Amino acid sequence: MAALLEDALRRRSSTINLQAKSPMSQVSQVQQRQAQTHQLANGLVLVGEPTDAVESAAFSLLVPCGYSSDPAERLGLSSLLCDMVLRGAGARDSRALINDLEILGVERGESVGASQTSFSAATVASNLFEALEIYADIVRRPSLPADQLDAGKLVCLQELRGAEDEPSQKLMIALRHRSYPAPWGRSSMGTEAGINASTASEVQAHFARGFRPNGAILGVAGNFDWQQLVDQAEILLGDWQSTPMPAIVETAPDIEDAHTHYDSNQCHIGIAFPSVPYRDPEYLRAWAAVGVLSGGMSSRLFTEVREKRGLCYTVSASLQTQLERARVLCYAGTTAERAQETLDVTFTEIVKLGEGILPNELHRLKARIKSGLIMQQESTSARSGAIARDWFHLGRVRPLEEVGQLVDELTSEAINEFLQAHPPSDFTFATLGPSPLELPDIAY
Repeated sequence: MAALLEDALRRRSSTINLQAKSPMSQVSQVQQRQAQTHQLANGLVLVGEPTDAVESAAFSLLVPCGYSSDPAERLGLSSLLCDMVLRGAGARDSRALINDLEILGVERGESVGASQTSFSAATVASNLFEALEIYADIVRRPSLPADQLDAGKLVCLQELRGAEDEPSQKLMIALRHRSYPAPWGRSSMGTEAGINASTASEVQAHFARGFRPNGAILGVAGNFDWQQLVDQAEILLGDWQSTPMPAIVETAPDIEDAHTHYDSNQCHIGIAFPSVPYRDPEYLRAWAAVGVLSGGMSSRLFTEVREKRGLCYTVSASLQTQLERARVLCYAGTTAERAQETLDVTFTEIVKLGEGILPNELHRLKARIKSGLIMQQESTSARSGAIARDWFHLGRVRPLEEVGQLVDELTSEAINEFLQAHPPSDFTFATLGPSPLELPDIAY
């Protein structure tokens, strides 16, 4: 539900009159789709949601090779591998691979997360299986050309240096590093030293360890025949050999100095506190509470910190979930002169959330959620990603109708019960700017 709601709300910020119809009835206006699943003998799980109400099809392929699996001295190896697998696969060299995807009209994306490398693709329905064939080569038979390793490194280093030049992103990397246990608080981009030190043989070995069918998930949504998809998946991926899944060893967060010096007239502030992950039965309550705190121009942070006091140019909070843990990450960007007041007021509003929310605040949030659910149903790209992530977190797919009903049944009393049992606490702070700020005594 996290991915479902968050993806949808990013695509639609406008609201629909809540009195007209409930989220569930609005969502049901679009033809209902039943998710189906099939597990290959090697462990890969195929999740599909077919419908003839659209003319497109999209898939998300999650491979269990995330930045948490990077060797400590090679941070960024997964990011480098993600670039390298697209430099030719199967019988196609780099240029032919990209050319064939463009001929099929594929809109694609790839990213490295904590636990997985994700590949997404969307195209007209008639080209779905040809696109899947190319991606089967990408994840199973990449060329990983050694003569293009330096070019791959350059791409990764440019992304890393871009983050270094963007202070808000640099601040949030530091905040996650301080609030999550290692290796879960790492940056997906790694480090310059780790990327530069990686060799072609290490890229090959990392691919052999991490790109495996056991733990992989293929989510498909759109206009396709389910049985034909199952047959195609068996042909393309059924003989992919599984490999042992290495254990991840956790260590405590690196509690370094909360302040990072940055020569600027601006200051960037980050505040984090623990919450419940997506798989937790209380997740929707936690997510809704954060939505009241930071969900649109009527949210508490926007109203109190920016609109009433004019303290900052941006302020936000989001609930970010991994499989076993979650954090609420808050950010504010302001001038150096107003930084201390911005920190104090933002922190006060976060703590006040523990006192509960009002019914009218939930009313506005539900309207935004409903709008997002409707938009998600219309996007095969968003839906394929959502059902794949649903399976990863829950081991099943929540139909949109079920999510709509859960939203309908959500009450301010239920959210307040959650907040009473789980008030914001155990805070982690990070600041970036010309001078350190005075942090609350409970900070670390």
